[in-house]
Amino acid sequence: MIIIDNTRLPESHDDVEAVNSSAKRQPLYAARRKIFPKRVQGWFRRFKWLVMLVTLSIYYVTPWLRWDRGPYAPDQAVLLDLNNRRFYFLFIEIWPHEFYYVAGLLVMAGVGLFLITSTVGRAWCGYACPQTVWVDLFIAVEQFVEGDRNARIKLDAAPWTPAKVGRRGLKHGIWLLIGVATGGAWIFYFADAPTLAADLFSLQAPPVAYFTIAILTATTYTFGGLMREQVCTYMCPWPRIQGAMLDEHSLTVTYNDWRGEPRGKPAKHPSPAGKPVGDCVDCKACVAVCPMGIDIRDGQQLECITCALCIDACDAVMDKLGRERGLISYATLNDYSANMRIARQDDVVIQPARVRNATGGFAPGIRRTNWRSVLRPRTLVYFLGWSAIGMAMLVALSLRPAIGLNVLHDRNPLFVMLSDGSIQNGYDIKILNMTQQPQELVLSIEGLDGATLAGPSLTDAAARQLRVTVEPDLVLPLRLYVRSTARNLPSQSDFTMVVTSQDGAMSASTPVRFEAPDQEE
Repeated sequence: MIIIDNTRLPESHDDVEAVNSSAKRQPLYAARRKIFPKRVQGWFRRFKWLVMLVTLSIYYVTPWLRWDRGPYAPDQAVLLDLNNRRFYFLFIEIWPHEFYYVAGLLVMAGVGLFLITSTVGRAWCGYACPQTVWVDLFIAVEQFVEGDRNARIKLDAAPWTPAKVGRRGLKHGIWLLIGVATGGAWIFYFADAPTLAADLFSLQAPPVAYFTIAILTATTYTFGGLMREQVCTYMCPWPRIQGAMLDEHSLTVTYNDWRGEPRGKPAKHPSPAGKPVGDCVDCKACVAVCPMGIDIRDGQQLECITCALCIDACDAVMDKLGRERGLISYATLNDYSANMRIARQDDVVIQPARVRNATGGFAPGIRRTNWRSVLRPRTLVYFLGWSAIGMAMLVALSLRPAIGLNVLHDRNPLFVMLSDGSIQNGYDIKILNMTQQPQELVLSIEGLDGATLAGPSLTDAAARQLRVTVEPDLVLPLRLYVRSTARNLPSQSDFTMVVTSQDGAMSASTPVRFEAPDQEE
């Protein structure tokens, strides 16, 4: 007997594979492969040396700069005085209630990063990021002690002889000294640098100073000497964020495969018959000098910090071959795509003959990226916004009063009825003297007719003015009362407290409320 099964089997999909199949799945974290960047010479290398010199000089030297603010203020140019809650930046002194200036600086830094990234890509990562600067410094020390790329590779593979131990010990010793100097420079921003330095060497400094130096020494040594590119790849969120800030007009380090492909070695195989080659000779000089160990010819990558050392290496090779520079260059995606359309046309394969003319030059229509591409509406809007914030902060700083007045009304009770029938409100008052000289100030009330000031510091029990002396760069707290004998006062009356210097050149005021019982009571 034959049994026919009418069940329909599903269609086979043996050729389908999940994109994250176990066979091809990449680990989230790959083990680090040692990178031995080769020393390179060129315009971008010299520019990186200059940026390193400027940034490190600013970091190490700034705490030692002096700025005369008079006898009542510290003379350190940049000082973050946490004990007294004051921030000093040259001629600017920021009080705790003026922290919005610091917020403004942070906003300017954010807008500045947007401006730089939209204009020249990850220039911050490639040149001025502290991780990049310190890694560059550590690599320079490594090259000085152990030699260039081949010598370091050979030393790394060699057995542990006394010579190797000596070189490695010297390298790590210098790295630790750099770490100690980095941590030491940081704490000098928070106290008088000469005094703190003397205390450090005499072991009289606070324990937190030694603890901070130890932490920063460890992090500098670990991040700059041992982890290097791993910090940028796995720890820093900036490479992910700035991808959203780039557009087709942003300058990025680009391998121009429209002129470099197909790769070949014309010196050994000069233009095989019927198969012209591009300008790339596949020497891998761009890979050898990359501090991130990537191949820029694979296209834009997360690891690329656009330091442009590959441009210097490639330009040197082009010079030796007698070819035009720029096989790797700063270019926009817009120009790159236009040139690729010329090189490919309807094919998927790049045809070098389409981008070259009969004399070997580039064919008409090939685009050249230049600095005029940075002048576009988006970058101009960022620049105007950044400038507007800076100008607003400068104007606010120039117009801010040198004295201040803060008044806080008692919450409970709002008012007190005295035995003589007058109504009394209590206030906590703070008078700020933000100058560097003692100030004779007059505190008075305007409005609220018939009201007087009263308090333990007043000798005249019926005064509308109080004369006080406020020491320089300090806050004078006062406990005062305002009394009124007026009848039929509304439940809430507004008046003004004013503090004025004796010559009338400086003043500050604040609106205040006077509470009284409801008339129905």
